[in-house]
Amino acid sequence: MQAWISPDAAGVQTLRWETQRVPEPGPGEVRVKIHAASLNFPDLLIVQGKYQMRPPLPFVPGAEFSGIVEAVGEGVRHLQAGARVAGFSGTGAFATHACISAALLVPLPDAFDLDMAAAFICTYATSQHALLDRGQLQAGETVLVLGAAGGVGTAAIQLAKAAGARVIAAASSTEKCRRCLDIGADHAIDLSSQDLRTTLKELTGGRGPDLIYDPVGGELSEAAFRSIAWRGRHLVVGFAQGQIPALPLNLCLLKGASLIGVFWGEFAKREPQRNAAMMEQLVRLHLEGRIAPVIDQRFSMRELPAAFERMQSRQVTGKVLLLNDH
Repeated sequence: MQAWISPDAAGVQTLRWETQRVPEPGPGEVRVKIHAASLNFPDLLIVQGKYQMRPPLPFVPGAEFSGIVEAVGEGVRHLQAGARVAGFSGTGAFATHACISAALLVPLPDAFDLDMAAAFICTYATSQHALLDRGQLQAGETVLVLGAAGGVGTAAIQLAKAAGARVIAAASSTEKCRRCLDIGADHAIDLSSQDLRTTLKELTGGRGPDLIYDPVGGELSEAAFRSIAWRGRHLVVGFAQGQIPALPLNLCLLKGASLIGVFWGEFAKREPQRNAAMMEQLVRLHLEGRIAPVIDQRFSMRELPAAFERMQSRQVTGKVLLLNDH
């Protein structure tokens, strides 16, 4: 097998494509022949040593993937060789094979395309947990999606529309706004030419959004929160801009509003049964044609540095895929 190795978590430039022995699955594990993997922003942070989770060195980066089960370890009953699966493992996915805990894998029906599956779990699970579980989104409410053209943003647009909400997408260019409208957003705010607060006021008749989906952080967070509706909820999903905002807490009081933390990975660990039920619901929504990952670009697995460069360019709409040449 082959795999990308991060020897020192010092950045993309130190990654090495190496040949290794094919591993055997241990108890509770399965070996997956990886069909495809997708990039998520934490993948970049991990290889730079900037993420909250720091794996022992050296390690194989890559959290999200799809593939075919090749072998099962002791104690695994619900998966067999030949099963089609998707997984979110934290590390190990930027390779041709990986041994993964069976508990982290989602069995896929034959109708679920493996390319789509590699770009599915992280963004849709994060967005569904955020909007429906933590945010308690109701049909008819207005949702503002920041970073709307990214992976979690495009998923949030689709899921909010599936729940019957009105969606306002905010993105950094005219082209990104156009893509957001194409996948269902009711309105789009081009942050390169429009003021967020002024435009939100116009679009909501001065009321503001009921729910803010915020994977961006930085200056946008405060501008959005100052525009929130009475009893609004601001979902703290991440900080893709790199800056953790310091929001004035008096704004919560004045608007009767809530700041709500969203950490899907911890939810999946602490509440595995609820997470499994949520994943089943998301698979059904995909098979019904109501949600589908937006694929920005496909690369060969060997082209990981180029894929990271694409991600760092801030031009990505949706997800970047890495495909193995099995």
